[in-house]
Amino acid sequence: MKKNYSQYVVFLKAIADETRLEILTMLSGGQLCACKILEHFNITQPTLSYHMKILCASGLVEGVKDGIWMRYSLNKENIDALKDLFDEIGLSIESDIDIENI
Repeated sequence: MKKNYSQYVVFLKAIADETRLEILTMLSGGQLCACKILEHFNITQPTLSYHMKILCASGLVEGVKDGIWMRYSLNKENIDALKDLFDEIGLSIESDIDIENI
């Protein structure tokens, strides 16, 4: 199966920020309202919106409007794809697989 490396780059750019990486970790526990995420950080609401826009645009996070709030959750399919990439890299390292055959 051919890998979509350009999509992996989008994922990795999205999580290449401490705040966004921490948000992903928070969302691993389940859906969260933007207000709960905001309480965790010392940032403004517009700054949170900026980070969430990047995470949603990458496809790693999904947002659903609930009244005046947004509720965010992980996009399991894309998180699994990213996990599979790292699992494959780990297997390649462990077994010294010839990457030309991947």
